[in-house]
Parts: sequence; C-alpha cells; structure tokens
Amino acid sequence: MKTNYNRREFLQNTSMATLAAMGMNSPMASLLAGSNNPIAQRAASADTVILLWMAGGMAHTETFDPKRYTPYEKGMEGNRVLSTFKSVPTKLDGIHFSEGLEGIGGVMDKGTLIRSYVAADLGHILHTRHQYNWHTCYEPPQTVAAPHMGAWIAKELGPKNPVIPAFIDIGQRFTVGEGEELKAFHSAGFLGNEFGPFFIPDPSQGLDSVRPPVGMNMKRFEGRNKLYNDLISKSPFGDFGSDYQKESLRRSMEQAYILLNSPESKAFNLSSEPKESYDIYNTGRFGLGCLLARRLTEQGARFISVTTEYEPFFGFDTHENGHTRMVGMKKQIDGPVSQLIKDLDKTGHLDRTLVIVASEFSRDMMVEGRPDQTVKEQVNQPEILNDMKFYGMHRHFTDGCSILMFGGGIKRGHVYGKTADERPCKTIENPVKIAGIHQTMYHALGIKADTQYEIEKRPFYTTPDGKGQVVKDVLIEA
Repeated sequence: MKTNYNRREFLQNTSMATLAAMGMNSPMASLLAGSNNPIAQRAASADTVILLWMAGGMAHTETFDPKRYTPYEKGMEGNRVLSTFKSVPTKLDGIHFSEGLEGIGGVMDKGTLIRSYVAADLGHILHTRHQYNWHTCYEPPQTVAAPHMGAWIAKELGPKNPVIPAFIDIGQRFTVGEGEELKAFHSAGFLGNEFGPFFIPDPSQGLDSVRPPVGMNMKRFEGRNKLYNDLISKSPFGDFGSDYQKESLRRSMEQAYILLNSPESKAFNLSSEPKESYDIYNTGRFGLGCLLARRLTEQGARFISVTTEYEPFFGFDTHENGHTRMVGMKKQIDGPVSQLIKDLDKTGHLDRTLVIVASEFSRDMMVEGRPDQTVKEQVNQPEILNDMKFYGMHRHFTDGCSILMFGGGIKRGHVYGKTADERPCKTIENPVKIAGIHQTMYHALGIKADTQYEIEKRPFYTTPDGKGQVVKDVLIEA
C-alpha cells in the first residue's frame, strides 16, 4: 500500500471517497447495525466525550513529558537541547510538567497521563493526514469516507439531550490553510449528514449558530425549511441519492429547527457566564471554546471537540520560534483546560464525562519522523544555534507523544508509559497506538468492539478490522 502521498494526492483520494459515499445506498448496518457478539458489554462509565485538540503537533518534551532543561546560548549545539523550559512539579509525586502548565499539573490527581502514544507511519508527514488518522482511526486515503469519532458516537448512542446536537465541533475554520483536507475528516462519512458535526467556528459568537441571521424572522425561516425540503426532492440529489441520505438531510435540518426554539439554546450565550468565570476561560477562541464545552456538557451534549485550530505555521505548528511560540500557546490552554476539569468535577459531571487532551504527533529539534524510520526533512534546523528562532522543537516527531485523559471511568492520579530521557526521546514502555485510544473511549461509552457497518460489501468497524484493543490499565474498571 502506498504511504508516501503528497497533499494533492491525499485530497484527491479523500474527495473521491466522499463522493462515493454520497452515491451509496443506505449503509447495510443501519439495518443490520451493531455487534455480532450477543453477550452484552459492561455498563458504560461515560456518557459524554470532550476532545481538547492541540492542533499542529504539541511537543511532549515541552509540555507533559519534560526532559533535561537547556537554556539558550548563542553558538550552542542544537543536539544538546531536549527541553527549552524548566520542569515544574504537578499534583502527582515525582511527576513534572513543563513550566507554564502549572494549572493543568494541579488537576492531574483527577486524571491519567499517557506518555507513550506512538503516531502511525504515514510516509511523508502531513498534518492533515495524521489528523485524519487520529480522528477517524483510519489511515487515509480510504475508498469510503471514514466517519469522525464524534459521528460514530452520535450514530451509536444518539443525542443525550434530543435538543442539543450530538456532535459539536468548536473552533476550526475551513477558510484558512488546508481547509479542504480538514473537511475530509470533519464529517460523518457514510453514516449520513444527521450524524455530522454542528460547527461553531468562533465560540464567542456561538449564539449566532442557533438563531436566524439578522432580518430572518421565524415565518421566513419556516418557509426556507419548506424550500429546503423541496430542493432535496427536486435536485439531482433527490433523483440519485438514496432514501436514507435524503431522510438524513431532512433530519439534520429538523434538529437545527428544534434547537433554535429551545431554552437550551441559552447555553450558547457566553455573555451570561459570571465575569469571574468568564475571565479565567477568556484566553482566546480556544479558552472560550472550553467554556462553551462546559456549558453544553451541562445541557446534555454527547460529543464536543474544541481545537486550538490547525493553520499551517501557526499555533503548535512551530517550524521556527518554537520556544517563544510555546510560551504563548501555554497561556492559551493552561487556565481553560484546568478550569474545565475543576468545574466539571465540582458539579459532578466529570464522573460521566471523558475529557481527552491530545495532538496528532510530537516534535523534536533533530529527528523528523522516528529514529528508525526518518522521513523527508521539512525544517531548516542548523546544527549550531546562532539565532533564538531556532531554539525550540520544530521537526515532526511520531515516536513519543503525550495524551491526558480525565473522568468517565479513567483512573485518577495515574501515569502510563514512558519515553527515553535522552535523545531520541522515544517510547520505551507500554506503547499506545490510535486504535487503542479509540477503543478505550468506545469501551468507556459502552459501544461494543465489534460494532460494524457493511460498506462496499465488507464490514467497516469503529477501529480497523475491529482489532482495536482497550488500554485497560488506564481504566478504573476494565
């Protein structure tokens, strides 16, 4: 199987898969859905998932797995640098985080730290290919449009509150950077539009997402809803789309209409949040996204993704000025993430809400890919550092990444896996791959491991071939 795809080939193949999915009849498993195993799985430990997505490649040695600190000196050897921040103690004895993450470190008694996530080998490293793999569990390209994890959850469990969309995506725009590539996995794929994401690109304008635009009264909105249904029937999609697809489109519109008229829509109005709470979360769009995620969880949301947003060469995509950029990114995430965990724990919601903090891969100053399988260099990193802009983690590193998990049946105050203390800082104990993360999440939600749909006359599972294995050691009860 070809793995060294460039961006154009990736986009072409995923686009064709999406079109193929739209041309299919109703997925057979919408009729034959679920597990082949008649033995019921244990009761779920989680009802809701919040994915806090650190888009762009968050360096593990600069965040949750710090190594020896080496301060900047002009003329220093780059290979000497393992971490550009001092390490600081967390709530867990003997466990340190990188300086600037004291808030998150202070809530680690409420969750599990995984220090051994190993990203997939996908050839020439492209952020959107690895993000596709992380969010769908499948390596692109696929012959069908693979559903986002949020869509699987929306399909299998349905909305927790019938008024609140089951799958909500906060913070990602598609008008910047690699918009089309990002769209390839921000979808329900073959499961149908009604299980796709409810997009809120800017959480500060979340209320606008649930009310008609200026000048649109309810009578006009209802007229447009009727016109929308007429267009579905009379368009080429109405002629060639399946009954399943047309009904899915109609249901997605009906769900939006119900939300528009509900008291729950007030959750989208962040201006009603008390000032002292609002100010903690107000570090930018990501921080306010965490606040909106908390408010929606309290109203019965099922799956929420909040992202720092992937835009090439911004945020965690540190191709230069890695240290300086990381200082700013930590200010964006530390307060909101830690406050989200505190708030959910205080109200009791954390017990049934699985919160995941993750990124597509890590970074290193010297290694592109992994030590035994390096790939094409994408960063001009000199061996001798004569400019501060080269101080920090720039290259894409896939052999050692950190993930945080809280609530929803996850162990409290636990650490799993280990990376080497010297370069290459790769995983040396208990490696975890993406199928393990997905299956652990589905297990916590009570979704059976052999859940499948028949697509193109073959079963399509939540994890490839249904072989994802639960990481039992991170769960209170496996």
